[in-house]
Amino acid sequence: MRKFITAALAAVAPLSAMAQAPAPPPAAAPPPLAVAAPLPYGVGISMEAAKKVLAAAEAEARKNNWAVAIAIVDSSGKLAAFSKMDNTQHASVDIAIAKAVTANNFKRPTKVLQDRIAEGGVNLRLLGQPGIAPLEGGVPIIADGRVIGAIGASGVMSNQDAEVAMAGAAAVK
Repeated sequence: MRKFITAALAAVAPLSAMAQAPAPPPAAAPPPLAVAAPLPYGVGISMEAAKKVLAAAEAEARKNNWAVAIAIVDSSGKLAAFSKMDNTQHASVDIAIAKAVTANNFKRPTKVLQDRIAEGGVNLRLLGQPGIAPLEGGVPIIADGRVIGAIGASGVMSNQDAEVAMAGAAAVK
């Protein structure tokens, strides 16, 4: 019996060696967060511009009947304007500010960070960094090719928060 098993294994071994697929190449590392040259910072958003951004964001939220908190920070990441609509959940206050600060400090929409974390792998390190809100709903405010601040919204689903933030940021252009 032992001779039979040995003979059977010897006959099958070459076939299994030929059928084995080569190891796949290692996965390419995801592109860095900065795909293009980042925009430079400009002078912080003025109060007049911040009011326009806030008004446009509030109008988008009201149009959709969304209760949100809206935060606008200047190019140094400090609060420049804020609004909390009636019946907005309390947690949204800090989340909106954090989204705005994150969008300003990274010079990109917070959805980029959210998407990177969803990819997993080394991108998960972002979760260990203090002061980062990798949640969609934060958008840089750009004027004359410079980041002059950012807007963050919170209170509804993240993609809806982003709609509010983008409507506000568009008011400067």
